[in-house]
Amino acid sequence: MTDERILSGRPENEEVTIEASLRPRFLDEYIGQPRIKDNLRIAIAAAQKRGEPLDHVLLYGPPGLGKTTMATVLANEMRVQARITSGPAIERAGDLAALLTNLEAGDVLFIDEIHRLSRNVEEILYPAMEDYAIDLMLGKGAGARSVRLNLPRFTLVGATTRYAMISPPLRDRFGAVYRLDYYDRDALADIVRRSAKVLNVRIEEEGVSEIASRARGTPRVANRLLRRCRDYAEVMTGGTITGEAAREALGRLEIDSLGLDDVDHKVLRAIIEKFRGGPVGIATIAASISEEADTVEDVYEPYLLQLGFLERTPQGRKATRAAYEHLGITPPSGSPPGGPRPQRSLFDP
Repeated sequence: MTDERILSGRPENEEVTIEASLRPRFLDEYIGQPRIKDNLRIAIAAAQKRGEPLDHVLLYGPPGLGKTTMATVLANEMRVQARITSGPAIERAGDLAALLTNLEAGDVLFIDEIHRLSRNVEEILYPAMEDYAIDLMLGKGAGARSVRLNLPRFTLVGATTRYAMISPPLRDRFGAVYRLDYYDRDALADIVRRSAKVLNVRIEEEGVSEIASRARGTPRVANRLLRRCRDYAEVMTGGTITGEAAREALGRLEIDSLGLDDVDHKVLRAIIEKFRGGPVGIATIAASISEEADTVEDVYEPYLLQLGFLERTPQGRKATRAAYEHLGITPPSGSPPGGPRPQRSLFDP
């Protein structure tokens, strides 16, 4: 279900080529994340002044926010090559050794989903990050010997959606750690305008606003919705994405005005209608909508929390009054759902 969602922040196979054409190449073209960009500008200028590579950088946050793009931007700013791979693709220590020994001085090695590296591979990565060398064992048994290979100084950029799953020894070896936040509507509108220009799509400001407001704070989703609206406009409205065309196209995809789709509605309705608004455990919610608990927690829940539609409590998840109102359901009488409960005295019965 997750991979098929148009609102998923994870890339689809056919999007790889399209995304490459839409990605900014330098920091001045990168929209959003102003705090991170300011810090990186200083780090880049300092590294270039010293003639050294950048410190190792760890980027974390929800999928689709631009972690891979940021890695390629860093390489372009430093005028070096970017080598891109992922944690699951590095199955053995030899795979990592082959990558590292093929790097040139100053190159950026980007490892996506770095939390999925195996423990054996991580052990090879530690001296590579600290000492720019790797230790390999040659032979087996009594005749085995260790050989140290020196590496060129490089920059490792790691990306993850599961920061807590990265082992502390690996986390501590990064010189800079940045969290990418969801984008506000103005930044998403700028991204839609830029992408429309790159794709040669005619779009009105009202169409930009409609797409930006439903993109869930995620650039990848904004670009995906732009392409779906482009398809609709080319067939139905002569090729121009007007506000009405965008609303009609997104309505056909069952994406409401806040960017919630039918799966989000199922999560909220399960809590409200089946469990009286909560609190209810995440595993119970997942079972009630035939989904994995990890998927609900990692994919659906973050945006609902950001909107203020869910509240996390020690007992479980609760739907807030805003969630009831958005679904057109009358909240129960008494204290507001998800709101604070009155403080009780120690001597109350």
